[in-house]
Amino acid sequence: MKPYSTPGSVDAQLITLGIEAGGTRTTVLLVDAADQHLLAFDTGPAVLPLMSDRELLWHLRDIAARLPFSPSSIGIGMAGARTEADKDRLRRVASRIWPEVPFIATNDLDTALAAAPLRKTPTPRVLVLSGTGSCCFGRTPDGHTAKVGGRGHVIGDRASACDIGLRALRAVIADLDHHGKMGALGVAILNSLTFNEPEQLIPWSVNAGKTEIASLAVTVFTVAAKGDKLAKSLLSDSAAMLAEDACVCARQLLGSDHGEIEFVLNGGVILKNPSFQRDVARRIRKVWPGARITPLTQPSVWGAIALARSVLEPTTSKPRKTASEFVLPPEIADLAVLAKSPTEMRNPRSLKLDEMSLSKGIDLMLSEDAALTQAIRAEKKNIAQVIHQVVRAFQTGGRLFYVGAGTSGRLGVLDASEIPPTFRAPREQVQGIIAGGRQALWSAVEGAEDDVQAGVLAVKNRRISKRDVVIGIAASGRTPFVWGALREAKKRGAFTVLLCFNPAMRQAVQRVRDVSWKPAVMITPNAGPEVLTGSTRLKSGTATKLILNMITTLAMTKVGKVVSNLMVDLNPSNIKLRDRAVRIVSELTGSSREEARAALYASGWVVKAAYLALRQS
Repeated sequence: MKPYSTPGSVDAQLITLGIEAGGTRTTVLLVDAADQHLLAFDTGPAVLPLMSDRELLWHLRDIAARLPFSPSSIGIGMAGARTEADKDRLRRVASRIWPEVPFIATNDLDTALAAAPLRKTPTPRVLVLSGTGSCCFGRTPDGHTAKVGGRGHVIGDRASACDIGLRALRAVIADLDHHGKMGALGVAILNSLTFNEPEQLIPWSVNAGKTEIASLAVTVFTVAAKGDKLAKSLLSDSAAMLAEDACVCARQLLGSDHGEIEFVLNGGVILKNPSFQRDVARRIRKVWPGARITPLTQPSVWGAIALARSVLEPTTSKPRKTASEFVLPPEIADLAVLAKSPTEMRNPRSLKLDEMSLSKGIDLMLSEDAALTQAIRAEKKNIAQVIHQVVRAFQTGGRLFYVGAGTSGRLGVLDASEIPPTFRAPREQVQGIIAGGRQALWSAVEGAEDDVQAGVLAVKNRRISKRDVVIGIAASGRTPFVWGALREAKKRGAFTVLLCFNPAMRQAVQRVRDVSWKPAVMITPNAGPEVLTGSTRLKSGTATKLILNMITTLAMTKVGKVVSNLMVDLNPSNIKLRDRAVRIVSELTGSSREEARAALYASGWVVKAAYLALRQS
């Protein structure tokens, strides 16, 4: 890339790069200060949560390689960049390509809103988007936001092209079943797909992609324009759903059912179909009289341009609020505390690990693990206090939650998953929460552990209350996702615990003034440096498993799930476990295996019930 230069003022030499990325495509626009197009092109789709940092870097690097001039500022709006942590991740990767260029990184909804014409007096705005997907997104001038929809074509995207296509398919098949033949809409759909009979829709619908299904919306609009009642009914329902979501979003944004607001319409379904657009606008005004309704007249990538230019303009306005976004206290976030963690230090005994024989390597790792019991024993009092709270939670209908990222999160999920079969406990009684969700169980989810707000939302979505115990697991003690979850859990009255292997974190937390960041108990064994520096899946992971084993095993024992040292609430779900159940009942009651098996059959293979029945006989 080279600097851009033209005759004239300095302003004319300023060029702006706008990038809007979504699930269908990425649109790139490069303009000068006079809005003259220097370059415009589309490239492949990009959705932030679905990309690794490397894939994101390649995507942006490919865009940079095609630019003829160096931009003065950049605006990037990417689908999936929902939280501040997402936007920070996008900024971090982009800065590797454009290290000296000021830019704004946000989501594609923000850029679409910014593409609407500016008003002399800023007012709250709601983007009403219906294209292949759909969503309503609102923002007030001071930065408060609200969002309705936009959760994909399977569970969301009401009134999108894909939703219209899906509902049309179901409607024409129902029409066929009820009347023995297809109406005009069904015939048109078969024609658009070049099918000869309705049965061909079955295998096609199973394998069709979102874009293919969305293309059927064109057929629905075409047939509706010819007066077909079924097609018109489908579109009327879609307009009602879209208007409803728009008004709900406005209500969430303003906190009331009235107030000055502007609805910005965008997306091919709305903009390319004037009658549908009028229907949506009419329904919005019926609920929100006097609302300003503005269809976008330029591509929403111009919103990325507008946002990029704003970073170069001096402003006296207040910065956007991030009230819902938490920032870790500096005492906890301080990387100096992380540097003090034994998990980050080099183990002097393994400095020549790469030169050791396998035999010596095995001996070294076993000797390091052997030291864990003493480190854990030093925390016995704190562990016992936590177990006492877990027992109380179980006895009063409460639950135990583990929260972690990476290995720590997986170990929490693992322990939780073993509780129902081992103790015949309800699945919801012990739950694991891992940063990044289900996918993080088997692969890394970029940036998930750094998202404080995601931890907050995970706790809110599980409806954690004062009856529950929440244990945050973080080897270094610093994981933002875990801290967000612990803070929100404490606000809700839950008993909160931090399990980490960084004793320095205890002193750091003591210096924090805001008590909402302070867990009720901290368990901080000093497991020492890892054999492989920083690899906390080793000693820290082993110690975590040992401690979680203690917590759930002893808590379940204290609530009556164990007699002697036998699992009397075992769930005998397979041949091996049924044989174990027979042995347990036989050993506890002194009965024969045949008597034990008969009692188990009579109890429906409930071990404790069979044991009690034989004891009373």
